[in-house]
Amino acid sequence: CNPTPKYVEGSLQALDNAFLWAKKYGVKIIIDLHAAPGSQNGWEHGSSRDGSQEWGKTDENIQQTVDIIEFLTARYAKNPSLYAVELINEPRAPGASQESLNKYYKAGYEAVRKHSNAYVVLSNRLGPADPREFLSLASGFMRSVIDVHYYNLYTSEFDSMTVQQNIDFIHTNRTSQLNYVTTSNGPRILVGEWVAEWNVKGATKEEYQKFAEAQLDVYGRATFGWAYWTLKNVNNPWSLEWMIKNGYIKL
Repeated sequence: CNPTPKYVEGSLQALDNAFLWAKKYGVKIIIDLHAAPGSQNGWEHGSSRDGSQEWGKTDENIQQTVDIIEFLTARYAKNPSLYAVELINEPRAPGASQESLNKYYKAGYEAVRKHSNAYVVLSNRLGPADPREFLSLASGFMRSVIDVHYYNLYTSEFDSMTVQQNIDFIHTNRTSQLNYVTTSNGPRILVGEWVAEWNVKGATKEEYQKFAEAQLDVYGRATFGWAYWTLKNVNNPWSLEWMIKNGYIKL
């Protein structure tokens, strides 16, 4: 079985449509390369079908990714809705090495700058990595942003947390993490993904509201803003539209 994914065709047309709609309605767009050739994280949303993680292991692979970024930036550079280009989503340590990412981020930044003065977003590595490892690199880039993702999910420390412990974690730990990567003259910070979902069983609507409110309070201090994952989803807490319409989240 060949683990290389066969990509669904038609996505470029969908992106073209998004830019048309954004221009019509005055919405700004951040292009985010979510699935890089070879997979930067080994997950299905990162271009892997079998858990393999090969991105960044060769210069050819890195250059192929730079070419994608340059193609997309050039395509939309004159569209007023282009606000930022995120070079890669959720590269995972240790497979995606800091050395490979530094090489890629420098080349990717230059590729964007050939065509646009849009913000350039660098995603923080997931896993055993220091979130400040790209600060000095990003500080050398004009109009740069570091993207961090905060979920009270996916690691065992959240499995047995109570409602209040989850909320306290947001106010204490997430505040500390956000402060750690925020510097006065450095790149801006984007909380690029968060969700008002947790491992608490049988939580009430009021408890969900408090959990969401705590995150809005803390992530609202991010210097480049935040993005909920995601706007629409079949699972209600993951759907920002549903959460707003049903009174769980108040903006």
